[in-house]
Amino acid sequence: MTDKKILEVKNLKLSFNPGKANEVKAIDNVSFDIYEGEVFGLVGESGSGKTTIGRTILKLYTPQSGEIKFEGHDVLKQSSAEAKTFRKDAQMIFQDPQASLNGRMKVKDIIAEGIDIHHLAKNKADRDAQVERLLKLVGLNEDHASRYPYEFSGGQRQRIGIARALAVRPKFIIADEPISALDVSIQAQVVNLMKKLQKEEKLTYLFIAHDLSMVKYISDRIAVMHWGKILEIGTSDEVYGHPIHPYTKSLLSAIPIPDPEVELAREPIDYDPAMETDGKARTMHEIHPGHFVLSTDEEAAEFSKN
Repeated sequence: MTDKKILEVKNLKLSFNPGKANEVKAIDNVSFDIYEGEVFGLVGESGSGKTTIGRTILKLYTPQSGEIKFEGHDVLKQSSAEAKTFRKDAQMIFQDPQASLNGRMKVKDIIAEGIDIHHLAKNKADRDAQVERLLKLVGLNEDHASRYPYEFSGGQRQRIGIARALAVRPKFIIADEPISALDVSIQAQVVNLMKKLQKEEKLTYLFIAHDLSMVKYISDRIAVMHWGKILEIGTSDEVYGHPIHPYTKSLLSAIPIPDPEVELAREPIDYDPAMETDGKARTMHEIHPGHFVLSTDEEAAEFSKN
């Protein structure tokens, strides 16, 4: 991880059905930075706004306000040429590998789609060689190139999705719950593969998930999200070892422990969301070095005592 910011998100807001009775504040004044070479974990329960943030960064949604800067350039004000470069540099690995792959296309054409769009192959032989390299990179073999997605298991399909994302040599990858649709026995294999590729290909990840134990394993820093807001940001060790916000404590208390005696004694902490709906203005306060919590000045002073 370097000191260079690859992504800056500032005061991002996005509502669905704005101004209507059924308005949903999917992203509510969210700010965070991601540094080059790091894995930034974004966790929270379903409906918290995690996936919406990922898709908004890639311009699949248009926010009502806020800034998204990639390598210092405003993503929301790009020319068409700049947007094409950005789409090459920033890729996404989707949650459901079956739904995200075109069942009518052969694996080699799925993987090479980005190579074709960005003209990254000199000729057909070069294209085939790149596909072969990518298949080997993700733990598949060249024989798989001429098959169709339905012929693969869920874990293999996700490897194809990862190969497709890597095909255009991106700098930044948004992994949107990349293991939640997979069997538990396969999840660790895919996460280990992603860690390996991150080092080999010098990648930066935004890793979105609701499985806190897996996020701790892969992430350098973690942001905890609830109801469209980021409530806590810190290093992986800080957030897990010294959680501050009551919601984070509640999430961590719900993680099962693989020890029958300890598990019997575990007491989940109930979270009262009243502090999120009381109308008080809250901003990010640095409670400990590099450990931020959304709070009022008074709450921050209390948190600092612990």
